[in-house]
Amino acid sequence: MKSINLKQKHAEFSSQWHPHQIAVVDDMQVLLAKLQGEFVWHAHEHEDELFQVIKGTLYMQFRDRTEVVNEGEIIVVPKGVEHNPMTKNGEEVHVLLFEKLTTAHTGKVQHEKTQTHYPKI
Repeated sequence: MKSINLKQKHAEFSSQWHPHQIAVVDDMQVLLAKLQGEFVWHAHEHEDELFQVIKGTLYMQFRDRTEVVNEGEIIVVPKGVEHNPMTKNGEEVHVLLFEKLTTAHTGKVQHEKTQTHYPKI
């Protein structure tokens, strides 16, 4: 039961598109990640996913539109909705993710960016 400084935790890693676990709340995990460029189209069949932008601007692509998520804002991607997070102009975006412990990084999609283990920091 200690406070967690998100900026300090983000400074502990440099890998992009590789979430790091900072807390567990019941069956949910709190993750930090650094994003740059485009990820991969995927969906989470049984889990919602929350993104909070800590630094920068996230562009959450959906098949019918792109939502701009600015610093200090959140977006919830409902279960089953195909999405593809991205950043623009080489910007590295820092995010906090909140999702179930069972959520697979890229759903059923296997890609070189897919991670199966989230380091605890």
